[in-house]
Amino acid sequence: MAIVRWDPFRDVAALQDRINRIFSESFGQTRDLDDEMSLCAWRPAVDIYETENGIVLKAELPGVTKEEVSVEVKDNVLTLKGERHADPQLGEEKYYRRERCFGTFQRSFTLQEKIRPDLIKASFKEGVLTVEIPRPEEEKPKQVTVTVD
Repeated sequence: MAIVRWDPFRDVAALQDRINRIFSESFGQTRDLDDEMSLCAWRPAVDIYETENGIVLKAELPGVTKEEVSVEVKDNVLTLKGERHADPQLGEEKYYRRERCFGTFQRSFTLQEKIRPDLIKASFKEGVLTVEIPRPEEEKPKQVTVTVD
């Protein structure tokens, strides 16, 4: 008889599959894909990365004009707001399939450092909003001269 070392994690993946199957059978999807798409909430995709000058935020906003987008900074929170409109010339009855989401959106991002909102630059080109947030200047210690009487 061969001695086999017991591995408690050997069957964890199989157990997880069984649990997932039980939940999907019990609480299965009651709607099909068409119903889910009609209830969609639009959240534009965003990339945020760091450069030597500061932080850059890029948001994909296809079908949105620059007049329909606003960028606000309040209490160190950067908020993007806007709206994407459906084609007003097409009525609901003319669509064979409608997967794109329309309506208002809002995305908020907490900034790590205290920044000056007046130094933030935003540009909009080819459906991509680019927000450049410069690094804050380091506060220099204030030197006070003390006189002894």
